[in-house]
Amino acid sequence: MARRNGNTQQEDAPKTKLTRENLRQAIRIFEFIRPYRWMMVLGLILLFLSSLVFMAFPYLAGQMIDIAQGESSVDLTLGSMGWILLAVLIIQGVVSYTRVLLFANVSERGIADLRKALYTKLISLPIVFFEKSRVGELISRLTADVEKLYSAFSITLAEFIRQIIILIVGIAFLAITTWKLSLIMLGTFPVIVIGAIIFGRYIRKLSKKRQNELANTNIILSETMQSINAVKSFTNERFEQNRYGSSIDKMIKIALKFAGGRALFAVFIVTVLFGALFFIIWQGALMVQSGEMTAGSLVSFVSYTAILGAAIAGLGNFYTELLGAIGATERVREILDTDSEVNMNAQPSANRLNLKGNIEYRAVEFAYPTREDITIFNGINFSIRAGQKVALVGPSGAGKSTIVQLLLRFYPIRSGEILIDGRNAEDYNISDLRANMAIVPQEVLLFGGTIRENILYGKPDATEAEILDAARQSNSLEFIESFPEGLETLVGERGVKLSGGQRQRIAIARAILRNPSILLLDEATSSLDAESEKLVQDALNKLMEGRTSIIIAHRLATIRDVDCIYVIDNGKIIEQGTHQELSDIQDGAYSSLAKLQFESI
Repeated sequence: MARRNGNTQQEDAPKTKLTRENLRQAIRIFEFIRPYRWMMVLGLILLFLSSLVFMAFPYLAGQMIDIAQGESSVDLTLGSMGWILLAVLIIQGVVSYTRVLLFANVSERGIADLRKALYTKLISLPIVFFEKSRVGELISRLTADVEKLYSAFSITLAEFIRQIIILIVGIAFLAITTWKLSLIMLGTFPVIVIGAIIFGRYIRKLSKKRQNELANTNIILSETMQSINAVKSFTNERFEQNRYGSSIDKMIKIALKFAGGRALFAVFIVTVLFGALFFIIWQGALMVQSGEMTAGSLVSFVSYTAILGAAIAGLGNFYTELLGAIGATERVREILDTDSEVNMNAQPSANRLNLKGNIEYRAVEFAYPTREDITIFNGINFSIRAGQKVALVGPSGAGKSTIVQLLLRFYPIRSGEILIDGRNAEDYNISDLRANMAIVPQEVLLFGGTIRENILYGKPDATEAEILDAARQSNSLEFIESFPEGLETLVGERGVKLSGGQRQRIAIARAILRNPSILLLDEATSSLDAESEKLVQDALNKLMEGRTSIIIAHRLATIRDVDCIYVIDNGKIIEQGTHQELSDIQDGAYSSLAKLQFESI
């Protein structure tokens, strides 16, 4: 039983290098912040002020000790110093609170605008884009990558700037007040902190490996639970047990290695980092003993040293996070810069385009953009008059569905042209063109709302009377009224609470409400039981009245009465005519297929 055994998480994106170009591209994302730029500017000013106020705490703490020992250079009492500290705390609290609120407003509103822009862009992109991209990757762009940008705007960017301010102010203050001890600190402490950052990255890498292996075990668990019927049917309980156990064993090996790394890191912190700190304190104590500095100055110095060490470590972490945000920006901009097929900013046409439904394919050549080496059509020709009902039959992969997809302009053709009412389909506004068409597919996927909402998808501004009329014509009203909630009945995710026949009739009601000039039926009854098929076929017959209808069918019994049948094989029309005409052709492709189907009934 071969099944995928990979990570559910998105593959790690390539590490971003900071260059002028990707920095320029990253700055473009600030266009979503521009409407809130004055809040951003005020937030940055308050950030600067709060950082300066924060740096006053170690100095004031040192002064309190010097006042208590009678060695202070300022003429203040301990009580006065206490009030000053209280005032500084209140100012710091107010400034920090306001700053956090401002940044939250900027980030929440800016990222909300970005999410809307991304979603709008995605739904306006052509089908080809989605065939070339994985759905999981696209969802990751809308979630994980945007979340990285949110974190960058709300926390990382502000903290990165804050750490730089603290580093500059702290070093400047120490250089002025205790320059000798500062030289000792600058000679030893940064080296140790940088070593701790490198060690920490190694630990994080091991942690990531452990998480990835844990994800593998969760995949196996999820797959097994979702496919438990297959597991039981093939008596593969022991196989799954061994597979899960093997994955757990791999995870344990990595976890123990991770634990060893954490243990070594703890030793490093205790011995090296604290050793360096105590060495600096020892040097400072010697200077206090010799009278070169006061005890309060030493306390201030040690506090500043600890703060600077944390700032250096924080800069490394925040720099890495900012690089990740820049990488996320590149992936988001890649979507935003992709050409749309629908102009979402354009106002809808005041007068709806009303097509008659004449269709002609002239020497159409086509290959799927994702498989350009395989030609699907090499000069196909046929025409359909307005109001005609035609059927496309043939083996799977012959090109029947592709004909419909080209009519909907899901893909560009290589050469030739598709004419609708005598005009090239590419000359129509794509939204106006598709507004004249409706499709009833074989597998109807409803949205997880109510029956009313799903019918309204065909015409969002339809009246109650129009909804009920569409439900009646599609033979849906009877089963809808049998539900206690009626039209407000929730259909469940993808319509799972309705039967196949009920879903098909809701799709037909949607198409009736749309009132299309051209109707596309893609094997709409092939997966239904006899009773459901009769109801659905009756609804389809009502829907097809007076419309150009293209029917893709495998079951020939459903297309006996159409005006013309096109038999397609290997991208070519090999036969065409009515059901009777094609059935009369001895050894013809259609007659052979008809004999197989009708004789088996």
